[in-house]
Amino acid sequence: MPKYIAAIDQGTTSTRFMIFDHEGNAITADQKEHEQIYPKPGWVEHDPLEIWRRTQEVIEGALKKGGIDPKEIAAIGITNQRETTVVWDKKTGKPVYNAIVWQDTRTDEICNELVKQGRQDSLKEKTGLPLATYFSGPKLKWMLDNLPGVRARAEKGELLFGNIDTWLIWNLTGGEHVTDVTNASRTMLMDLNKLAWDDEILRLLDIPKSMLPKICSSSEIYGTACGFLDGLPVCGDLGDQQAALFGQTCFTSGEAKNTYGTGCFMLLNTGEKPVISKSGLLTTLGYKIGTQKAVYALEGSIAIAGALVQWLRDNLGLIEKSADVETLARSVDDNGGAYFVPAFSGLFAPYWKSDARGAIVGMTRYINKGHIARAALEATAYQTREVLDAMEKDSHVKLTTLKVDGGMVFNELLMQFQADILGVPVIRPKVAETTALGSAYAAGLAVGFWNDLDELSVHWSIDKQWIPSIDPGMRGKLYTQWKKAVTRTFDWVE
Repeated sequence: MPKYIAAIDQGTTSTRFMIFDHEGNAITADQKEHEQIYPKPGWVEHDPLEIWRRTQEVIEGALKKGGIDPKEIAAIGITNQRETTVVWDKKTGKPVYNAIVWQDTRTDEICNELVKQGRQDSLKEKTGLPLATYFSGPKLKWMLDNLPGVRARAEKGELLFGNIDTWLIWNLTGGEHVTDVTNASRTMLMDLNKLAWDDEILRLLDIPKSMLPKICSSSEIYGTACGFLDGLPVCGDLGDQQAALFGQTCFTSGEAKNTYGTGCFMLLNTGEKPVISKSGLLTTLGYKIGTQKAVYALEGSIAIAGALVQWLRDNLGLIEKSADVETLARSVDDNGGAYFVPAFSGLFAPYWKSDARGAIVGMTRYINKGHIARAALEATAYQTREVLDAMEKDSHVKLTTLKVDGGMVFNELLMQFQADILGVPVIRPKVAETTALGSAYAAGLAVGFWNDLDELSVHWSIDKQWIPSIDPGMRGKLYTQWKKAVTRTFDWVE
């Protein structure tokens, strides 16, 4: 009887292979970075062959480190950086070009042209996504329109397209061309309700349907692995943020997770019907387990969270290392009336104002570096509250708890203030690797390693919980001042 489930966690800067036991504990892992390629300003690329090499290396590395025989593993799940676009030859497996990364902005002309044609509303209605350079569909169109000979080869049926999950599964299984609903929902090519590629959008973007992978659930057997994991079923697939939602066992409508990294990605489970946002959020698939109904989510992104702490360290020299920010912030009792709005590259959800710029407001002679550090931490909590307010407005679903993961969740001061400003408990789980764990869970369900979602919920356990302790009147006053501070950043760039 196999004892373990494995997960490939392919991210923007590195690839990890992790092995978990039946209780969801991480047993062993290996991780390697890959090159970031910047051919022109605004262009970001990865070498798909390098990513596949790193994947093989970390699989071998983790097995060796843990002294684990592949026969002890029941199944493999995959989670991946979403929207990053790969096109390759179906016979040779050779990519026609580097992968175009989700951060890449070269498709702005394609998106602007679609806006001029008045397509944004119809596309958002079908896909849940605003017209943006972020998504895979415009990136694929750019490849077809700009790379010599690629369109002709695609129309002959010689080329395949996929996000990184599809590329890895194809290589891992020796040729299965599939994706799951969560990754498909980030292409801007899938109908949210039908969970199928939309012929009208494919005609609009002039994309041959023969290139596209089969859309599957997030938990089913896609094929069997070759190589180091020969014969093992590959059967879990979730985009990274959805995998974190699943790994956090946010299985009930109204449960949300927030991942605190460079920025913040927040997802709210909205149940079995998509909620189209009127507040600047993305409507996306949360997960789909086998033949069960799909579960949807609202997603909000915050551009600057941990990056603000790095800025205090690197640009201002206020702290030597990022962890020092909590000690500095604790040197004062409150923010002293100072608010820090980190709109360094404009404001994201729910404002979407690219002409905004960062500001520190409420400054007096009383303010010292401790107040600045505290205001910087509080900024992440206030931004999270704004996104959650937008989510509740769109979904009419009231937040009950916020489950958190990512590097900043070990900052106790921030987590307590987050609970205070939201007015709900903030919960950190024992297993922090929620992204890899989520894809492992999906794979394990597909092969009966775990029976159902209830069993996964039992394995999820709390490491620490922060309960709101602030007076509701003070909460309202602080948040009102923050909202006022945000308005001072508007219309800065003319």
